[in-house]
Amino acid sequence: MTDRPDHAARRWSRLLGVASLGLAAAPLARTAQVARMTGTDNSAVATEVIKAVGVREAAHALALLAGPPSMVWTRVLGDAADLAILEKARRSRKGERSRRVSMTMAAVLGITALDVYGAVKATRTAGQHGRGRPGPLHLDASVTVNRPVDEVYAFWRDFENLPTFMGHLKSVTVDGFDRSHWVARAPLKKSVEWDAELTGDDRFRRISWRSLPHADIDNSGTVHFDTAPDGAGTEVRVTLHYDVPGGAIGRAVAKILGEEPEQQVRDDLRRFKQVLETGDIVRSDGLPDGSEARHQAAQRPAQPIPSERNAR
Repeated sequence: MTDRPDHAARRWSRLLGVASLGLAAAPLARTAQVARMTGTDNSAVATEVIKAVGVREAAHALALLAGPPSMVWTRVLGDAADLAILEKARRSRKGERSRRVSMTMAAVLGITALDVYGAVKATRTAGQHGRGRPGPLHLDASVTVNRPVDEVYAFWRDFENLPTFMGHLKSVTVDGFDRSHWVARAPLKKSVEWDAELTGDDRFRRISWRSLPHADIDNSGTVHFDTAPDGAGTEVRVTLHYDVPGGAIGRAVAKILGEEPEQQVRDDLRRFKQVLETGDIVRSDGLPDGSEARHQAAQRPAQPIPSERNAR
């Protein structure tokens, strides 16, 4: 006999609650040893940060043991914060300390994977039983493209073009006239997939679609195409609806990891405009991977072009 899904999610969250108690003990009782083990013992603030992590883990334990399974998302938030702190520490250390920090990051990534699994499982279970299911995220964005309506519409209507400017999409495969298969990037280097169908196609004016049952993320959208007031370009307005795993907390985690949905849509439309107007996506020396949210933390100061004198 198998567990009911809600019982399994509850048991998983309690298991993570017990794990949180264990993770709280060492930072609070053996702070100096934890600092040495993680390679942060040469920092004046390391002990205070480690103690704060211990207090936070104790709070996670209470929330998971007494609250609903969806509280697992609070652990994911904590994991994201820990990874950010450790990455900063790794960059400021060399030799053996840097190696120990890297090993600690690998361990935290493993814990994060378990926490994300438990959080998504709890969220899906809540949705199946009608308790705590997050409402769909609603996004609106627009851009004016200096190209005629028929050209802008035709480019978007070929869904296989979408990954060229939508940073979160890996691929879109068209299957017949009104069906397509989508593969998208998710936080923590995961992927999500779904099949979609057209629900409206008003030539040169509007395209609408929605995901089919059993999608990893339920979603739907509409793109409107209107002639710009000056008559020379096209106003593109996008409306999206989709469920983010974990609801508001899940969206907060995505934002910390550089996957904020609102920013994604704005970035996508900016690249769409660039592709239609210039045929390519503009990249600067300071941000060679593009300007979408998840690459901005990796940007560097722009470097001047070497002069002929310096090149000699």
